[in-house]
This record gives sequence, structure tokens and C-alpha cells, in this order.
Amino acid sequence: MRFHREARRILAIPAIGLAIVAATAACSSGGGNSGSKATASASASSSSASASASASSGNSSAAVAAIKANWAKFISGSSSTSERVSVLENGQKFSSLISAMSALGKTAAAKVTNVQMTSPKQATVTYTVYLGGKPALKNEKGVSVLENGTWKVTDASFCALLALQNGGKPPSICSSAS
Repeated sequence: MRFHREARRILAIPAIGLAIVAATAACSSGGGNSGSKATASASASSSSASASASASSGNSSAAVAAIKANWAKFISGSSSTSERVSVLENGQKFSSLISAMSALGKTAAAKVTNVQMTSPKQATVTYTVYLGGKPALKNEKGVSVLENGTWKVTDASFCALLALQNGGKPPSICSSAS
């Protein structure tokens, strides 16, 4: 029984990885955002910014809230490229890669189920990625860092997701990821 679950997971990883990478790096439509989507994005950015500001002053519940919100924003199929870049460590370095990806993962979402603060500026994150409302990757591990007052997904965590798509090997841009 365990073998079958492991075999299914191994066989599903390339397909899931492709969907995650597409979702993680989906292009924004450039224009034509609906008012409600723009309002939701502005509201999420605003609450994320205030949670980040509180987090840098030592409020761990605010840090956890900011970490959860920013991981969700990074994975969400409805987030724009600029939103993803803003919550990714060294995001500008990856902006062209993020912009170049197709918008296949519009139904992607993430839920952080656990945040373990490992220092005042770093946390280990356990998250699940959903595609079309169904769990695609369960209980994955990642890391968040506090960079310039904002809790961000580490570039190493992003590169680990990219590696899923590429048979375990991340793209060369990841060679200098922390």
C-alpha cells in the first residue's frame, strides 16, 4: 500500500511541478483587471504590508499572518507578476522568468498549515498547493525570510518548486539562490 502511494507521488510530481510553476509564475493579463480583483489585491497588499511592519517589530502573530498571506499571494493563480516578485526573496532577479511563464495555473492556491519561527528573521513553512480546489502537493516545506520589512518566500523555496518541473534539476538561474 505504501509503495503505491509513493509511486503515485513520484509519477505525479512532474505534472504537478509544471502546474505549480505555471501557477507560481503566471503572467498577469497586463490590463483589464476587474475592479473587485484590483480591490482585493490592493487590500491584500495593504494588510500584508501592515502585518509585515508589525512583524519586524517583534509581533510573532503578525509575522505568522504576513508569512501565510505572502505564501498564498506567491502561489495564487490570480496574483500578478509584480505581486509575486514583491513577495519573493531577490524577486527582481527572477522577474523575467516569472513574466515569461504561461498562465496555465489560474486555479492554483496555497494554504500554509504551519509556521515555525526559527529566528526573528526566518521561519520554516509547511504548505499545501491546491489546483482546482484539490490538493496537488501536500505538506511541502519552505522557508520565509524577513527582507526589508516584508516576509518573503525564499528564492531557494521557489527554485525547489521549479526543480519539480525539471526532473529534480532547477534552472541555472537558481545556482546562486540562497
